[in-house]
Parts: sequence; structure tokens; C-alpha cells
Amino acid sequence: MTGGQVGGPRRAPNRDKEGLGGEQVEGRHAVLELLKARRRAIQKIFVAEAQDPSEILDAIELEAQRQRVPVQVISMARLDREARTEGHQGVMAICHRLETVDLDTLLQVRHPFLLVCDGVTDPRNLGAMLRSADGAGVTGVVVPRHRSARISPTVTKTAAGAIEYLTFCDVGGIPAAIDQLNKAGVLTVGLAGESQDSIYDLDLGSVPVALIVGGEEKGLAALTRKRCAAVVSIPQLGKISSLNAGVAVSVAAFEVARQRHEFSKNR
Repeated sequence: MTGGQVGGPRRAPNRDKEGLGGEQVEGRHAVLELLKARRRAIQKIFVAEAQDPSEILDAIELEAQRQRVPVQVISMARLDREARTEGHQGVMAICHRLETVDLDTLLQVRHPFLLVCDGVTDPRNLGAMLRSADGAGVTGVVVPRHRSARISPTVTKTAAGAIEYLTFCDVGGIPAAIDQLNKAGVLTVGLAGESQDSIYDLDLGSVPVALIVGGEEKGLAALTRKRCAAVVSIPQLGKISSLNAGVAVSVAAFEVARQRHEFSKNR
């Protein structure tokens, strides 16, 4: 790994014909962040007519005007038909799909902090994970090309714009990616509710870290678990045996963020 950012990311091979997704963005916050990030070309924004005055709608229209993005006012009934979520809030954007980079590019960031999603198929869970990832300072997200949720309108809506600021890498297999991370000196930490080892006993502040989360029902795949340098749980005081995957990622990611802050403060 080298210090600092590199000049230009190398694009990873195409996920498949559909790509990673993200072409349709719904929800006011998600569309506004799409505009503000200026990372993807936007073809058009649809806004439903006869909505109550709103500061965020004004901000969307103003930013779209600045960037010369066409805004089309349509009926709410038509937007309901075109949207793929129930919570579009009267706004939808059509844009270029999310680009991906290869794993080596993620490793060129100074002191990387990665989130690796091993077969997360629930779009709301994935969206919640990505929102927490952005808030906790994750520098890259690794997802498999198969058996995983795409970045659908539900994911973008739940993530509330976080996808516009994250860097994504899609890989053919998560176990092979974990091998590469281990060889690069990244501490690979699998999250498993049944583990007897606590995440709070790990040093997560002084080293590069990758948090690995499994699918909602089966958790970490056996081969993925085997490749992780550590498999830990989040200690709980209640009677429920495990946290929702999205909540677990949030707690774990902010523990990494806390330790990294303490480490940098005390250097």
C-alpha cells in the first residue's frame, strides 16, 4: 500500500450487462446528493406537480438549473408508475450507473477502511449499511458480482445519498478478495453474532481494516469465515440473540471510526 490517493482509478471488469446499478435514484435527499456530488452524469430529473413548498425541492431545482440538468414536471400518478419504490417523495433522477474500481485501487488509499458485503441480498439492509459506511468514514465497499443485491432505487433511497460518496469494487469471489486483503496487510474482521470474541477487544485504530458482513439469513459463508483474520461479535445485554445485519455493520463501523480517531489523536 502507498500513502495518499492515486491519479486515476483503474476500472474493474464489468459486473455483467446490468452493472452495479444506481441508474435510477429516488427520494429528495438521494437526488440532491446525486447533484451535489457531481460524480455521475444525470440525464433528467422528474418532479411531481402540485407538491407543497419545500426547501429541499427548491435546492434540487436550483442545483439542476446550475448544472443544466433537465427537470420535467409530471403528474404524481405517472411518477408512481415510473418509480420503483413507494417512498420516492415526488422526485426521481435518471443517471449513469455507478462505476467500480479494482481492489488494488482501494488499497492505494492511505490507511484504508473497507466494508466487504458477502451476499447481502436485502436492499434496505444494504442501503442502511452504505449510509453507515459513509458516516463512519469507510474508504471503499467490496461487493460480489453474483448473489448480491444491486444498487437498486430502494438501496439508493435507504442510503439517502451515501452511494454518491463511496467507492465501489465488485469482485468475482469474496474469499479470494479477502486473501488479497490479508496479503496487503489489512486486518480482515468477520462479523458473526455467535462468535465468542468481542469486536471491542481488537485493535482497529492503528491498522487498515476490512469489516466483512454476511447475508441476512445464513451470515458469513464458510469459506469467507475461514479466510477472515478474526471473527467477532458485538456483545449484547438483551435477550435477542443477534442484531439486524444493517445495525451490526453500523455499530462495528463506528467502533472502527472511534478507534481510528483515538489513534490519530494520540499519535
